[in-house]
Amino acid sequence: MTGAAAILGPTGDSPVAAPAAAAAPVDPIARAQERLKLVPGDWRAWAALAVAYVERGRISADPTNYPRAEEAVRRSLAVRPTGNGEALVAQGALANARHDFAAARRFAVEATRINEYDADAFAVLADAETQLGNVAAATAAVQRQLDLRPGLSAYARASYDLELRGQVTEATGLMRQALDSAVSPADIGFCRVQLGDLAWHAGDLGEATRQYDAGLAADPESVALRRGKARADWAAGRREAALTGYADVTRRAPTPSYVLEYAELLRAAGRTAEADAQLEVAVAGHRLFTGAGGIDGLTGTALALASGDPATALTEARAEWSRRGHADVADNLAWALHHAGRDAEALPYARKAVGSGAKSALYAYHLGVIELGLGRTGAAKADLATALRLNPFFSPIDAPLARTLLAGPEVTR
Repeated sequence: MTGAAAILGPTGDSPVAAPAAAAAPVDPIARAQERLKLVPGDWRAWAALAVAYVERGRISADPTNYPRAEEAVRRSLAVRPTGNGEALVAQGALANARHDFAAARRFAVEATRINEYDADAFAVLADAETQLGNVAAATAAVQRQLDLRPGLSAYARASYDLELRGQVTEATGLMRQALDSAVSPADIGFCRVQLGDLAWHAGDLGEATRQYDAGLAADPESVALRRGKARADWAAGRREAALTGYADVTRRAPTPSYVLEYAELLRAAGRTAEADAQLEVAVAGHRLFTGAGGIDGLTGTALALASGDPATALTEARAEWSRRGHADVADNLAWALHHAGRDAEALPYARKAVGSGAKSALYAYHLGVIELGLGRTGAAKADLATALRLNPFFSPIDAPLARTLLAGPEVTR
């Protein structure tokens, strides 16, 4: 394999397997628990229960599921302490969910040593390497998953890998291929979310809206699709629909990231008291996540900045950078340094984020603002223009500010 372009499908002669016909959903937690009532020593069932709890935590935005997953893994390892690849995969999935990506990588690598044909282990490894910023290793893990078990899970990871390299057309093509093979409403909705988000980040509001609408027609309960639709409504000027949509999203899945987005819209609408109330909700959600063993310096930074505490934001950002080198983390540290009045230190990190290859309006905007702070007006204007060209709707507050800064470089933030 040479480069990310190799991630356009499985290698070899294996055809892409179409999903089986949709069947009545079975709660995987209940299924594992029923099995364990009959066979308490089934270490594979304990591992399956752990993975199911991790997935429930992701879908419900309830991190209290993670200690339950940890206990299920412990029970699996108590029965089979060595050679238990299933438990290692579950441990890796849990570590990824808690954002302990270095631990997730260790568990996944150990699982692949037990079974080099375990596609789930390579999926966990791909997620960990991606978030750690190990680009080549992430690509290799994704390709291995594609080779072993081509399908929606592998296609989604491959699409994201390509997107991070700036190959948006190829990433979109891969998700369309995944959509063609999707059967269940949830899988169709998932593909539509990814396609909508790819269009959104490329500034194609019409296509993003079409994808979210088509996804909701298939899976009307999808929180991710509802969030995409609400975000698109705001960009299209449907402000009340957007705020109503975000209120619904945050009731269904009160993740700090969604709540912070809602607070930003409320602030842009001039509803400051409501925005402040949502910020308190986001802080509570972040405490719940960290209390359940999670690590999230990106959210910690965002919360501190939203609360007017640049010193804490910088501490959070530096700690996250010490853990991983993803472009998002470089951008996060650059922005925290900017708010701490340290633009000269921020510049290399902002350039690193932009230089990663990802076509991110937010990265370009942050770089432009930092350059303005250093008096580099020409470079700043070019990067601010790039941000608006990539996605003129990238932020309800920062996109309008980017236009203001372009009109008058003496304006700083």
